[in-house]
Amino acid sequence: MKDQILKFFKKIEPDKQKSPFMHTLYDGFFTFALVPNSVTKGKGVHLRDGMDLKRTMTMVVIALLACFLVGTYNIGHQHFLALGQYTGLMEGWHLKLVHGLIKLVPIYAVAMIVGLGIEFFYASKKGHGIEEGFLVSGALIPLIMPPDIPLWILAFSVVFAVIIGKEAFGGTGMNVLNVALLSRVFIFFAYPTFISGDEVWVSGLEKIDGIYQSVQYGWAHHLFDSIFGWFDAAKFGAGGVAVMDGFSGATPLGLAAKGGWEAVTQVYTSSDMFWGLIPGSIGETSKPFIILGALFLIGIGIASWRIMLSMVLGAAFAGILFNAWGATPFMQVPWYDHFIMGSFLFAMAFMATDPVTAASTSVGKLYYGFLIGMLGILIRVFNPAYPEGWMLAILLMNVFAPLIDHFVVQSNMNRRTKRAAKATAA
Repeated sequence: MKDQILKFFKKIEPDKQKSPFMHTLYDGFFTFALVPNSVTKGKGVHLRDGMDLKRTMTMVVIALLACFLVGTYNIGHQHFLALGQYTGLMEGWHLKLVHGLIKLVPIYAVAMIVGLGIEFFYASKKGHGIEEGFLVSGALIPLIMPPDIPLWILAFSVVFAVIIGKEAFGGTGMNVLNVALLSRVFIFFAYPTFISGDEVWVSGLEKIDGIYQSVQYGWAHHLFDSIFGWFDAAKFGAGGVAVMDGFSGATPLGLAAKGGWEAVTQVYTSSDMFWGLIPGSIGETSKPFIILGALFLIGIGIASWRIMLSMVLGAAFAGILFNAWGATPFMQVPWYDHFIMGSFLFAMAFMATDPVTAASTSVGKLYYGFLIGMLGILIRVFNPAYPEGWMLAILLMNVFAPLIDHFVVQSNMNRRTKRAAKATAA
C-alpha cells in the first residue's frame, strides 16, 4: 500500500523547471502527507526518527486543538450572555457552537490562505521546498484575535508579519521576532480601536446610540436556522439588544485597569476567569486547556519548561512587589490573580517558548523567561491604555534573546579559561 501511494505521488509530480510554483505546491503536500523514508543510523546526538519539521509543527497544532474548541464555543456563549439568552453554559449549545464556527472559520481561513500563499510564492521564487513554520503561526494568529476582527485588517496584518517579520530575514528559522505576535502588534498600532477597545471582545454586537445591539444575523446563521427547523430546535431568529444590567462589554483586564480587583469581581468570578467563560481573544481564555497544551509540549520535548517556569517566577516577583507598593488599584490586584486574567498562560505556553525567537542556552532561557514575566506585569500595571503586556514583553525580549545567549556563552568560556589556566599553573 505504501509503495502504491508513493508511485501515485511520483506519477503526478510536476516538472520543477517548467512549473516551479506547481512543483512547490506538490512538494509541500508530498512532504506533509509522508514521513521521511530514511533516518540517520548509528548512535550519538543525531535525529534517528521521522519527526521532521512538519511533524514538529503538527504537534504544536495538536496542542492548540483544545483552545480552538473551547474558544469557538465561548464566542457563542459570550454572544448570547450579552443578549441575556441561553445564559446557562449548555443552554442553546448548538447555537453557541455554530455562531462560534461562523466567526472563527473565516478568521482561520484568511490567516492560512494569505500566510501560506506568501510562503508558496517565496518558496517557488527561491527554488526550494515550502517552509512549514507558518503551520503554527497560522494556527496561533486566529487564537490571539478578537472574534469580530475585520478580515481585511487581519489579511494586512498577516502580510506584514510574514513578509517583514519572516521572509525579509530569510524565512523559517531565521526570523528575529515571533510572527504571530507581529501580526497582532501590527493591528494594535495601525488599527488600535479594533484590538484594544471594549466593544470588540463580544462578537456580533455593535454600539448604536450608546446601546449595544445585536448585528443582524447573516446568511450562514439563516442557513443553519433552516436546518435547526428540521429538528424543531431553537433558532437564531432576529437577534436582540444587550441586557444593560448584565453586560459590560469589557474584559477583566479592562475593568482592572480602571477599578482594580474589586471592579473585576463585580462582573466576573475567579472560576469564570479560570475556565475561560469571559470575553477576550478567541483562544486565550480557558486556562486548564492551555495548561494541558503546555504539559503536552513539555512532555514531547518541543517547548522549554525553563522558559515557562522562569516566566511564572518573574511575573510573581513583579506582582508581589506591586502588591507591596499598592499605589494604584491595579497594583493592588493579588499577584496570583494576574495568572487567570488575560493571556499570561497562553503567552507562556505558546509564544514565549518559540524555539526560533527565544533564548537557546539553558541558562539564557531562565533569564529570558524571568524578564518576560517581570516586563509583562510592569507594562500591564503602568500602561492603562493597554493592560495586557505579554505581546510587547515577548517581542522586546525576542530582540534581546541573542544578546542573552552571547553573555551566557561568553561567561562559560571565561569560566573554563580561568579553570584551564589554574590547572596549567598547578
